Amino acid sequence: MSGNGDTAEDRDGGAAAAAADVTLPDYAERVLGVAELIPPGRVMTYGDVAEWLAGQAPADGPAATGGPRQVGRVMALYGGAVPWWRVVRADGTLLPGSELRALAHYRDEGTPLREASRAAEGHIPRLDMRRARWDGGEAGGDDGGETGGEPAAHRPGRG
Repeated sequence: MSGNGDTAEDRDGGAAAAAADVTLPDYAERVLGVAELIPPGRVMTYGDVAEWLAGQAPADGPAATGGPRQVGRVMALYGGAVPWWRVVRADGTLLPGSELRALAHYRDEGTPLREASRAAEGHIPRLDMRRARWDGGEAGGDDGGETGGEPAAHRPGRG
């Protein structure tokens, strides 16, 4: 699993047409919905997304459950149409095989990074998780307002 959300359709340029014809599982739609809420320059971990979703029950039934691995699987299979680079590993390392693509997005969006040491392989920076991690409470600025109508009780923890 590459974790970058690329699918065969993405690589051959047919992603838009293929996505229109695909019926996603409910849990996948919900994961992708959370990825779309994350503001530019901010990130959530796979575990944050799983925790967020576990605290929300859809109006038409019980909440689908899953952990970080299930979120990662959804992002790997279906995430190419959403900002996949905003759903990340908890340690801040960039996704293997997609480091340069993700890094370009992070730099374009001003996502906080920790520069790699000279000893680090390829000198690829990590995300500064303390500064980049989004808890769902602000819209990327310092206004502290609610986003997406989600109550504070359903925000993922910082642990």
